[in-house]
Amino acid sequence: MQLTNEYLKKYLKPDNFFNRDLSWLEFNRRVLEEALDPDLPLLDKIKFISIFFSNLDEFYMIRVSGLKEQIRANIFDASIDGLTPYEQIKLIEKKLQPMLKQIYDYWNDVIVSELKANKIFICELSQLTKDERDGLNKYFLKEIYPVLTPLAFDPGRPFPYISNLSLSFAILVKKPSGEKHFARVKVPSILPRLLKIDQIAKTKNGGQNGISKFIWIGDLIRSNLNILFPGVEVIEAYRFRITRDTDLEIQEDEADDLLQLIEENIKQRKFGSVVRLEVEKQMPDYMIDTLIENLEITRDDLHVIDGILGLSDVMTLYDLPLPLLKEKPFHAVIPQEFEEEENIFSLIKRKDILLHHPYDSFIPVIDFIKEASRDPEVLAIKQTLYRVGLNSPIVKYLIEAAERKKQVAVLVELKARFDEENNIYWARELEKAGVHVVYGLVGLKTHAKMTLVVRKELDGVKRYVHLSTGNYNPTTARLYTDIGLFTANDDVCADVTEIFNYLTGYSEQKSYRQLCVAPINKRQRFLDLIEREIKNVKTGNCGYIIFKLNSLVDPLLIAALYEASNRGVKIDLIVRGICCLIPQVPGLSENIKVISIVGRFLEHSRIYYFENNGIPEIFLSSADIMQRNLDRRVETSFPILDETHKKFIKEKILDTCLLDNVKSRMLLPNGNFVNNSPTFNQPKMNHQEFLMANATQPIIKIKPREKV
Repeated sequence: MQLTNEYLKKYLKPDNFFNRDLSWLEFNRRVLEEALDPDLPLLDKIKFISIFFSNLDEFYMIRVSGLKEQIRANIFDASIDGLTPYEQIKLIEKKLQPMLKQIYDYWNDVIVSELKANKIFICELSQLTKDERDGLNKYFLKEIYPVLTPLAFDPGRPFPYISNLSLSFAILVKKPSGEKHFARVKVPSILPRLLKIDQIAKTKNGGQNGISKFIWIGDLIRSNLNILFPGVEVIEAYRFRITRDTDLEIQEDEADDLLQLIEENIKQRKFGSVVRLEVEKQMPDYMIDTLIENLEITRDDLHVIDGILGLSDVMTLYDLPLPLLKEKPFHAVIPQEFEEEENIFSLIKRKDILLHHPYDSFIPVIDFIKEASRDPEVLAIKQTLYRVGLNSPIVKYLIEAAERKKQVAVLVELKARFDEENNIYWARELEKAGVHVVYGLVGLKTHAKMTLVVRKELDGVKRYVHLSTGNYNPTTARLYTDIGLFTANDDVCADVTEIFNYLTGYSEQKSYRQLCVAPINKRQRFLDLIEREIKNVKTGNCGYIIFKLNSLVDPLLIAALYEASNRGVKIDLIVRGICCLIPQVPGLSENIKVISIVGRFLEHSRIYYFENNGIPEIFLSSADIMQRNLDRRVETSFPILDETHKKFIKEKILDTCLLDNVKSRMLLPNGNFVNNSPTFNQPKMNHQEFLMANATQPIIKIKPREKV
């Protein structure tokens, strides 16, 4: 498909796109709706409340901070949807405020009551017994008081530095002389926000009858502020919390040492400009004005909260050992192939193996690296690492392989947002062991998920590959839906070898045998695949596309989907998060349906299905359809060549997503989502529940959506 000026002029109009950041807010609204689900167990509701606020923090640290930076720089250029940065900020706040009111009302009016009904009490100090208060005060003196630092603000002492997302008290004190002064006390982040009273106070009846009692650490600190300010009167004390710009600005082309540059930028991150100030509703105006003036912000950056600040910390409650208040636990299965007493390489050599996490266990992926590190016939291991988590077994076995004198090369992406420090640590540990560590290409993040193992065998050197839509992280593999492929296919292995050469050396390669590679050829390859579906319809055949992904933002590929819809191609889009495409608009997108599924697991796998006139082509990918994924990241999209795997992906994953009428929501042309509820006599279909129930079962034929 050629992107002519006429073609671009037809589709690249502001009215044809949803705003990216407003679309993200609608995604977080769907997270909120999960918390509101009356059928969800109590602690899972709390989990979604925590996720809502964690998401919102990151949104302000990255997206809102970027818009405010544009405003400060007097940049008024409109985004693809026609909104200026200032207009976007105004609309974000307009949409967000009702959501904040809704979730705080829900917490105060519903969740707290449900907690009490289940013998979980978040108490005020006045509600505690004398023994409990005495025990808490002793705990304060021993464990909390020593780490608190009261910081005065007066002509001799400047306004104190306040760290990102830290909870603090703004305090007014009065000296015996009558002079009033402002002070700040930070709530220590090294201690839990919610203190379990029976564990701390150790009262005689604590924890009996299954009762759990908690108190917010801030309430305990506020009640003891007089100890921090002896001889003066504490008149008022109110909580506040700030959010800073944490988006690193990295000038790689000017750096001699990328690792050192990232380290320096991480240090600077904590000094980013303030983009949001949250205060308790009761805080008086003079105190708010003092904070606004000294944080160098405006009233537009202020959020007045009628409730607890930083509700993301309620995830503590989810850890309570109360299985009846959580969804039934699910334990991933080990695919039957891996239960055989057979070398993992002979298994892969015999046939491709597909793993669908978290329904299939991540253990075979770890075992693949483990066996490669210990197998005397393995000559080399090459791997990309983006987010590996703490105490990574993958890294452990890569280090073991290097110690066994195997050739080990690892690309560690230092620019993985908020994982930079962790990745720097692992990069250094790998280098100490003799691993060849590279940090990627200038101007590009390496987001591809690949492992290549080179093994000497009787018939010569053989290559084995693992490709995935998700990270090499055992923790997230239990929480995110992702798909991994083991293969010894010669063409795929050759492509992966050449991509590693591109990453570690110098290469101007423009084409590959089986893989699509961004930023080299993925956009054009997908444009060509869309064009093929259009041609199939034109010749009287079937044209059908299904995309399952996290975000759909790229204007050029959205325009191609609009063109395909207008030419009669049926398009189903399963978009978990951001969707800038407007569906079901006559003359633009009437053949496009968009649904979103937010459920127990985070839908993270990217699947691209092209009907190809009855000979389907399916690509799995590490990449969403966003400019950053197509132009500024190294990404891979790999084909599924085994017919059984194609059938599994189409019938067991894509079709059940499209038939979900429990957790799926349909996107309307006005930008709102509505629940896909079952019609009269229609059986319920919960995509994720179906996959959990059938994790060890054969494929069940399900009638797909009608195609044209």
